[in-house]
Amino acid sequence: MKGELTPEEINRYSRHLVMQEVGPDGQRRLKNAAVLLVGAGGLGAPAALYLAAAGVGRLGLVDDDTVDVTNLQRQVMFSTADAGRPKTEAARERLIALNPQVDVIAHDTRFSAKNALDLVRDYDLVIDGSDNFAAKYAINDACILSGKPDVYGSVLRFEGQAAVFGAPGGPCYRCLYPEPPPPDSVPSCADAGVLGVLPGIVGTVQATEAVKLILGRGETLSGRLLLLDALAMTFHTVEVTRNPDCAVCGENPTVTELIDYEDFCGAGGPAAAAGVPEMEPAELKKRLEAGDVILLDVREPYERHICDIGGELIPMNQIPALAERLDRGAAIVVYCRVGVRSAYVARYLLDHGFSRVWNLRGGLTAWSREVDPELPEY
Repeated sequence: MKGELTPEEINRYSRHLVMQEVGPDGQRRLKNAAVLLVGAGGLGAPAALYLAAAGVGRLGLVDDDTVDVTNLQRQVMFSTADAGRPKTEAARERLIALNPQVDVIAHDTRFSAKNALDLVRDYDLVIDGSDNFAAKYAINDACILSGKPDVYGSVLRFEGQAAVFGAPGGPCYRCLYPEPPPPDSVPSCADAGVLGVLPGIVGTVQATEAVKLILGRGETLSGRLLLLDALAMTFHTVEVTRNPDCAVCGENPTVTELIDYEDFCGAGGPAAAAGVPEMEPAELKKRLEAGDVILLDVREPYERHICDIGGELIPMNQIPALAERLDRGAAIVVYCRVGVRSAYVARYLLDHGFSRVWNLRGGLTAWSREVDPELPEY
């Protein structure tokens, strides 16, 4: 345990010290606490900033990504000048500037079954700021196996969720979601978008729950799932009970060690689209100039207004009903933003009598980077 608060700390945290629920003892608890944040992005950024400001003694940041300009709409830890830098490096610099008394440890790596237990071991609790199901299941299982609380958060478009999993007697993430959804059924934030301020709301809720867990004060979100609809500005909580048959935290768990979460969630790539022929952007450019292929855009109509390279527009979820509009004898190249939705559509067409179908490898993002730099990325 670290010692008494210094005069500088007493001054810095004075607004905490005058609160009966915190006081000097609570501030010392914060000073001696260690929190691991998995993800230094939309959720991790506000959570880390407020935990550093609150005086949590040690913060660990796990992220293997670099700052992209598209992050800046919501990831308030970073500045325009940080573009291209490792997120953990830029975040550590920002947090130390905010509070030099906090020890910030940068883990510039991807959270996975290979390193999860080692990472979680040295911290009191984990904040889940991840953006994919494989990471969320890995975080949950590592926390349960290590006896550490998992402060969960999730955002998409205008909706957010938060909860505390793995607290004594409480449920875990698998109690709520025993199995991941099909890999093509839930769009990512990159595909569906997210209101820029929404991760700030959910991330600060996560930071609040972490502080309460450290202080041992108040009623946490253990056993409750907080649901936020920012468009209607409504908050609801629903009860989540511990499942005695849960594979991880149940009475007779079947998951007693970490597994391959990419495989479990089908996140290693569009498995259902395996074997789909792909066309490189440069090759497509030549084929378009020769006029021997047609394009099929499977994005949503609003995406078409952002950028496009032409062709028939049939959103992915309308393909079963409208595929007959397409010429079965034509050479068809299917595209979307990054090539995932289009891979599933290409697989569907090949399975339903279309013989000359390709997926544009990397979608419009690859086209912009390799063929037409003037085409906006989004």
